[in-house]
This record gives sequence, structure tokens and C-alpha cells, in this order.
Amino acid sequence: MAFELTDANFQEKVLDTKGITLVDFWAAWCGPCKAIGPIIEELASDYEGKALIAKVDVDENFELSNRFQVRSIPTILILKDGEVVDKHVGFATKQVLADKLEAQLVEA
Repeated sequence: MAFELTDANFQEKVLDTKGITLVDFWAAWCGPCKAIGPIIEELASDYEGKALIAKVDVDENFELSNRFQVRSIPTILILKDGEVVDKHVGFATKQVLADKLEAQLVEA
């Protein structure tokens, strides 16, 4: 299950932590977000113990959305040791996101 990130726990769980994190910025009313949701959940299972796969509800976490300049959703960020290393806006296949994760894990 994808980890729920909030304005309150983002610093501790992502920025202050070493490793790879994929963050899905989404909203319940967003069609493409609903379509990518199951893919994010599959990635959470596939990468358990290797990378943190997480979601941020943009309607409930305005501070994070603003901080990362999320203007369209879904927006997928990949962070390595707290720094954004990749960004994808819009729907993506599982393979595209897995490839992005693998590229960062190889470099880790």
C-alpha cells in the first residue's frame, strides 16, 4: 500500500531520509489520478524495502503542492536523498515509472 504523505510528515519521511522516494500528487476528483492509482499501489508492493512509494492528496496538502510547484495532476516526483531527480506530469504506465525508479536505484 502506498504511504500517505502530508504537509506534517513529508520532512521526516522524505527530505530527512536517505534513499529513493516516488511521490504521486493526486486528487480524488481527477480521472487520470484514478487511472494511475492502481499502478502506484502495484509499485508500492513491487518496491517494498527498496524505495518509498507514496501519495500526496493535493486538496489536503496545499503546502507540499505549492512547494513543488504542482500545477497539473497527477504529477509524479522521484526524489533521491531528499532531492528531486525526476518529474513526470500526467498518466504514465507502470513500466515507465518502474524504469525511472530502476535508473535511480542503479545509481544509489
